[in-house]
Amino acid sequence: MPYAAITYRVKPGNEDAIAEIFGNFQRVGTPTMRDADGSEVGRLVGTAVFIKDEFMVRVIHYEGEYAAIAGHMAAHPGVHILEKQLAPYLAEQRDTGTAEGFGNYFRNAGMRCISQLSVDTLPQS
Repeated sequence: MPYAAITYRVKPGNEDAIAEIFGNFQRVGTPTMRDADGSEVGRLVGTAVFIKDEFMVRVIHYEGEYAAIAGHMAAHPGVHILEKQLAPYLAEQRDTGTAEGFGNYFRNAGMRCISQLSVDTLPQS
């Protein structure tokens, strides 16, 4: 199962306030991701958020299509509440108020994956 990571540039010194925002995050109602036709295209397995100084990274563990993650998250009201609460702490403002804006940010903030190792990639002996 693949992982993805997206970056946020935040104002340093706000780590505790940002941690509190994520601590109160309302999770999506279902991990199942669907396309515009309602067909299942993947599943969110888990997420983690890391912060240090001005860097914050959200790691996403998922199955299926990476492109479906942004649409799935953009349709969730809890994400928009989180985005609004985070706005004062962001070093770079972004438009995430619409599905298109959220999708653009999601694509542009994605980090290049250079390695993913798991038990599935161990050599067979």
